[in-house]
Amino acid sequence: MMQIIQLTSLDHPGLDVYARLTEAQLRRRLEPEQGVFIAESPKVIATALDAGCRPVSLLMERRWIEGGAAEILARCPADTPVYTGDRALLARLTGYELTRGVLCAMHRPAPRPAAAVLAGARRVAVLENIVDAANVGAVFRSAAALGMDGMLLSPGCCDPLCRRAVRVSMGAVLQLPWARLGPGWPGAGLAALHGAGFAAAALALTDRSVPLGDPALATEPRLALLLGTEGTGLCPDTIAGCDYVVRIPMQRGVDSLNVAAAGAVAFWELGASRSAALQTRNETGGQPCTRPNTSACGG
Repeated sequence: MMQIIQLTSLDHPGLDVYARLTEAQLRRRLEPEQGVFIAESPKVIATALDAGCRPVSLLMERRWIEGGAAEILARCPADTPVYTGDRALLARLTGYELTRGVLCAMHRPAPRPAAAVLAGARRVAVLENIVDAANVGAVFRSAAALGMDGMLLSPGCCDPLCRRAVRVSMGAVLQLPWARLGPGWPGAGLAALHGAGFAAAALALTDRSVPLGDPALATEPRLALLLGTEGTGLCPDTIAGCDYVVRIPMQRGVDSLNVAAAGAVAFWELGASRSAALQTRNETGGQPCTRPNTSACGG
């Protein structure tokens, strides 16, 4: 039997995770090595449960208990608190009406080491210093959908499990393996990529960039695509340490795309399944492809 707690005020301490703690405090809450994150909507909560995440509590209007949230409630441990109240009270707590119906505080999954993400992967994305949570969430969603095997984040990137990134990704941050790189970026991070057998391709506008459709890219057995923050883009040292510098051909004088859009284009062109098909085509009758030398690609 679920622990249904009818709210009459906003003073209950169990509500802290939903409105009174900062993202930094959530990361440290309850279990210092893991912390807590917030999943919104039955779909995202179900994805989190599929990924093995453990619920701390849920918050929803009463009508959802036997309605759209019934299936996920059946999957939660019986002693999971379920906080409920009328719409006006919950809107005062969260600052907005619960249009997605349900919030769930969950224990953060244990962090992965970068080596675990790279093991067995053919295509990974690397995000450098992207601090906008919506962009991080959108990049994760595209990467999961378009054939990337994992994601690495520089130390300066926003937390993929912050509330907005989880929401925008529609739970993809819980489906795609990811890890945060340690200090020493970009040198140590690029060395780890190269040590694992990955060629590194920086998405950047330079006079040495090759088009995204360059056949050498698609036939790389292991490739990491590096995306930088909007405005400044990738750091010069990062670009210099890559094997390729890549541009997306554009028209009408447009010189760049939002990082999430650029990532989606690159993931579609170079994702694992598409690249495997091109590799097979080249091996069975296409022209051989060779990697351009690093002096021509910003390395």
